[in-house]
Amino acid sequence: MYHHVKKLMYTVRVDEPDPKFGNMLLEQFGGANGELAAAMQYSIQGLNCEDPGRKDLLMDIGTEELSHLEIVGTLARMHLKPLKSVREEAEADPLIAIAGGGGVNLFNSMGNPWTADYLKITGELDVDLRSNIAAEARAKIVYERLIDFCRDPGTKDALQFLMTREITHMRAFALALESMGKPPLSVGRIAPTAGLVDQFFNDSTGQGDLGEVDTRGPWNEGEPWEFVEAPAFQDLPGAENGGRAIRAQSAPPEGAEAIQEVLVDELRDLLHAEKQLLKALPKMQKAARTQQLQTLLRNHLAETEAQVERLNECLRILGTSARAKPCKGMAGLVEEGEEVMAEGKKKEDAPADLALIGAALRVEHYEIAAYTTARNMALQLGQPAVAQLLTLSLGEEQNAGQLLDQVAQPLMSAARMPSSVLLTV
Repeated sequence: MYHHVKKLMYTVRVDEPDPKFGNMLLEQFGGANGELAAAMQYSIQGLNCEDPGRKDLLMDIGTEELSHLEIVGTLARMHLKPLKSVREEAEADPLIAIAGGGGVNLFNSMGNPWTADYLKITGELDVDLRSNIAAEARAKIVYERLIDFCRDPGTKDALQFLMTREITHMRAFALALESMGKPPLSVGRIAPTAGLVDQFFNDSTGQGDLGEVDTRGPWNEGEPWEFVEAPAFQDLPGAENGGRAIRAQSAPPEGAEAIQEVLVDELRDLLHAEKQLLKALPKMQKAARTQQLQTLLRNHLAETEAQVERLNECLRILGTSARAKPCKGMAGLVEEGEEVMAEGKKKEDAPADLALIGAALRVEHYEIAAYTTARNMALQLGQPAVAQLLTLSLGEEQNAGQLLDQVAQPLMSAARMPSSVLLTV
């Protein structure tokens, strides 16, 4: 809930209006680093934030930025006031004088409209806090430059107040980030490629016209840096480099051997699951009442046969035997499906097929989870051929689930209709 209090956070005083300077102030009103952009950025980040403490921080500062917007707008309006009545002053900015009546609007100093493109919102709290620190630093510099160009003492005081609050906010954001306990270069959840992350590429080489030279410093030498000399020239014939190669290949994850064992177990479990389905699907097809469901189950039987072959190929690529491991999860689902088919004999067509579709969907979701897990492990292990085969099967399972949903829709409508109506159709 917002409430407007008719008192400025800082009482603005302008002794000598300066329309040209008023135009400069619009940069902090509707510009990329201005107060509206800051207010919207922090407030929307706060709306997205699930951490109650840091949400409160973002909403507090976002609301304060709205107060700063009012201060800047009031300053700009007072400096622009001569544009309302003095022809010579109006010529300083015809857009403001004629289109805007000499008042402020959500434009920057060049007349470009404010845009949400200015906002930096990722939904990742530590990344957003870093962006906010940078935003406050940019705003602080803008205020410094405005102070340098300002001749009015009262305006300078107001700008000094606003500039100081940028430092306060920067400090608050920095401490909030620090309190999260994340290392400075820890961004997101996926670890960078080992080796590659520590390589510095010397991509700007040779003596420039103005005497630029290659330099070394803590940004490219010492631990843990590995200096790669002119990587673009390394493969050229006759190049004298003897440099180190780019570590572009992802390193295998720690414990790769143990992860591959888990992947093999997962594939063998899936193999047994699919083989159980090869026996169950013909029974389900026979139990289906509607032609559409029968056709869907028959087509999926052919897909399942191909999936068994893919699993055998995956195990071969991984250098292990295509031996199935008993899948108790699928055994339970198949047993439940048999119960559904037995009970369906006593039901009318629509309810019987809906129950059968429910059993089939449980199977599909079980397989989707298993194929997703196996595919992701194959990707992490650097096994693209295995991942590709598993992705094909995963896509078929997802498609089968969607088709089962589509078949169920008209059956649900039919199940709701009175039997007397069904007989007369």
